[in-house]
Amino acid sequence: MSGLRTFTLTVMGTTDLHGNLFNWDYYRDREFDDFAHDDVGLAKISTLVSQVRADVGRQRTLLLDAGDTIQGTPLAYYYARVEPITRAHVHPMAAAMNAIGYTAAALGNHEFNYGLPVLRMFERQLEFPLLAANALDVPTGLPAFQPYVVKTVWRTGGPPLRVGILGLTNPGIAVWDRVHVEGVMTFPGLVEQALHWVPEIRRKADLVIVVAHSGADLSSSLGDQVPFPENCAELVAETVPGIDAILVGHAHVEIPERFVVNKVTGRRVLLTEPLFWGKRLSVLEFDLRHASRWELDGARSSVLTTASVPEDPRIVRLLRHDHEKVVSYVNARIGTCAAPMSASRSRFEDTPALRFINHVQALEVAKSTSLPVVSVCAPFNRAAAIPGGEVSIRDVAGLYIFDNTLVGVRLTGAQLRDFLEESARYFAQVSGPGPFTEAEVSADVPDYNFDIAYGLTAPLTYSIDISRPAGSRITGLFHDGEPVADEAEFAVAVNNYRQAGGGAFPHIASAPVLHNQQQEIRQLLIDWVENAGVLDPADFVGSDWRLVSSGTPVVVTSNE
Repeated sequence: MSGLRTFTLTVMGTTDLHGNLFNWDYYRDREFDDFAHDDVGLAKISTLVSQVRADVGRQRTLLLDAGDTIQGTPLAYYYARVEPITRAHVHPMAAAMNAIGYTAAALGNHEFNYGLPVLRMFERQLEFPLLAANALDVPTGLPAFQPYVVKTVWRTGGPPLRVGILGLTNPGIAVWDRVHVEGVMTFPGLVEQALHWVPEIRRKADLVIVVAHSGADLSSSLGDQVPFPENCAELVAETVPGIDAILVGHAHVEIPERFVVNKVTGRRVLLTEPLFWGKRLSVLEFDLRHASRWELDGARSSVLTTASVPEDPRIVRLLRHDHEKVVSYVNARIGTCAAPMSASRSRFEDTPALRFINHVQALEVAKSTSLPVVSVCAPFNRAAAIPGGEVSIRDVAGLYIFDNTLVGVRLTGAQLRDFLEESARYFAQVSGPGPFTEAEVSADVPDYNFDIAYGLTAPLTYSIDISRPAGSRITGLFHDGEPVADEAEFAVAVNNYRQAGGGAFPHIASAPVLHNQQQEIRQLLIDWVENAGVLDPADFVGSDWRLVSSGTPVVVTSNE
């Protein structure tokens, strides 16, 4: 074939959709309208995808996703637990992605949360491959999912372009979803598996794109539990020759465009990550020229926002019924609340909302042990609020937005103190009692890694002194009015994410397990309200912990 030919391929990408089909907040029963001009959902992504395809020609585009699709909203929960998907009933996220026309997707770690049968059913329902080169079958050592796909982009009157797409998932699955994968699958590192697979793909493809459910910047919450980093997409780009671009996921940050130089070849690798929940669509453009073969001349990327477009009426019509089922489910009345109860201040003071969660967790673990029970939980949802009056499933579910299960473990007093010290890293070090804004006392730690403790039959009390450096902040740790002895023993109620090592808290992952009945914590809260009939915040008023500076209570105001 003679003569110079040029072609621009447009590749679109999403990630961390987390069950967001429509721009709908199931916990507040209304559209999202407070995301600082960010809307969410696949229905809006569909509109953007259609616009791009109309602009450049559908045959010149591919559409990829970097994982975490089937967990994160009541819709995702409903079709995994309340009315599980079957061969006859396609998961609404699968139905939407099929209708939009995805080319391929990588597995995210949250795909494993509901167990392998749900994941495999979801996989079968997709009309495109679900990729994970570093999810290996234990008996055979072979990939448990398709590792890559080579997509041929045909051009009328010209040579076809072959695009290799490698999927990589997160090694943290071995920790976070151990109950589902231990002895079944292993999850080696992204760099190691990319080094194995990229040469093979490169031989078959003109352009190589990695879809990685791993953040760009090197970091990990896994400690020494696995020998591979949680976030390392940039390291993959630097280390593995032959990659042209990486669609990044998992970290929930926006990277419109970033170039990384490969240390072997000196070539630039393009990285991009769109915001989570379908707030953004990444658009990658590859300029190629063909003489004897296709060569990449240049690449660029940007992100488009879903806030500027309406939902695709085709997707709305297709899945409105599935959505309305979930709306009816979450609005079912289960009891009453004697007065409004909010979690908005739970990061800075003891609140009835968090004490309620801890109380319910502790009650369950107490059924399996005679040890004194302590419960810990994090303020997951700053917007959570249960109104006075009638209470629905969505009101209670808003307090606990993750699909975690309850585990009880045995810790000593010394280990419990270490655990609370790790939790206290949530705060920045300050001088004086303030007043401070929320931002001024907050370190760069996610809310789900700030666990607050509660004693069931006898109070556990302590202060977090943020005038001190992290690691030496817990003061006045008492149980039932007495100092907690290092050798004392407690049954500690935690969620399965923390017990599996999430957040790399000390001692917890190796502690003896006393209680593990696979009870979903959110459902325990719903059941408690339904059985009690009335939730009264006054029953959960207390002062188990306080935020201090040199012993003086810290005053924290809003960020405004």
